[in-house]
Amino acid sequence: MPRRLALVIVANAMLRIAGGASGVLVGTYLADLANRSFAIDAALVGLLSATSFGAELAGAIPMGVLADAIAPRALMSMGALAAALAVAGFGVTRDVRVFFASRALEGLAAAAVVPPLLAHLVDQTADDAALRARAMSYFELSLLAGLGVGGLLGSQLWRMFASRAFAATALVYLGAAALLLAGADGRRAHGARQAYAGLLRSLREPALRRLAPVWLSMNVILGLWLGPTVYFLMTSRSTNGQLFAGLLADRPQQLGWLLLGYSVVFGTGLLGWSVVLPRMALRRALRISLVAMLAVSIGLLGLNHAGPLPGGARWTLTAVIALLVMIESGFTPSALTLLASALGPRAGRGAAMGIYSFLLGIGAVIGNVLAGFLGERFAFDGLIAATIVLALVALGFLPRLFPVEAPD
Repeated sequence: MPRRLALVIVANAMLRIAGGASGVLVGTYLADLANRSFAIDAALVGLLSATSFGAELAGAIPMGVLADAIAPRALMSMGALAAALAVAGFGVTRDVRVFFASRALEGLAAAAVVPPLLAHLVDQTADDAALRARAMSYFELSLLAGLGVGGLLGSQLWRMFASRAFAATALVYLGAAALLLAGADGRRAHGARQAYAGLLRSLREPALRRLAPVWLSMNVILGLWLGPTVYFLMTSRSTNGQLFAGLLADRPQQLGWLLLGYSVVFGTGLLGWSVVLPRMALRRALRISLVAMLAVSIGLLGLNHAGPLPGGARWTLTAVIALLVMIESGFTPSALTLLASALGPRAGRGAAMGIYSFLLGIGAVIGNVLAGFLGERFAFDGLIAATIVLALVALGFLPRLFPVEAPD
């Protein structure tokens, strides 16, 4: 991995860690204000979360187009600086208007980083397909840092610094901005006219259109499992007989460690795929990942009703599921590599990655709504059944993808 490219990926990990910490700090800070009789309630917290997510979703495609018009390094660095300003401002006020402005700015900042960063990775690996596959795997690994480390960091910063923890999180964003300035190439810029033409070309790009339903299905699955519904179901008491429902009702503090454990398992799989993916046909890698996802779902269904089984059998099944999770982790780097391979050396890469990020956001919204409905009626069985259906849908669309072979 070239040094400058590695700096960009590390910067992305820092951004995701800061974003995860910021989310924890916002919830904790608002709960602290509510406990001190300020007019804060759960509805406000939900609206603030929706504001941040909505701003990121709305900004994904415009920021992707802008990344084609100007040098991506400038846009990514400004996004990191804007995020630092947003998170620092949240902790020094009790004004609800500032809260909304801060969350919107942080969401837009995220949109200003991800599409140009992906476009930058495509540019820097244009002449080396094996390096591209590794870079996309490491990019996904850096995203896990936000899930596995960000929450723990946020809670520990609050314990040590209280409301000053927001300033500490802003320093992480500033560090990421410095790494982006040092690692990203600032020379490529196509201008506004070519950037707009690139957007139109990306909308017509066969690879993107064929990948869209598969990618959307996978991100609905992510929304099902990585939203607040799962945490609610695991920590609220239940009598429906399912193992996962109410599993941590008496130990809610272990949720953070559960997420960290999942991140370690998934990240180990990504490290393995970073070695295997450059030597494998991408369509085959996608198919293996999707079949593994089906197997994970079947395993989770069995584990969810494994109450009568002895503890040793449950732990054995858990270990098998963990191994299958490592295998299914190859889907996203394979999909990213496939899309990157289809984009030529021209304006439009940023726009294509913006569309890719937009579909991610849409899938997450659908998944969260679906999780709430199914979780209320069927608890974890509903989420598992939906995952099986969506994985089958993705497998059904997979033959439409054109074959892209890995290098010898």
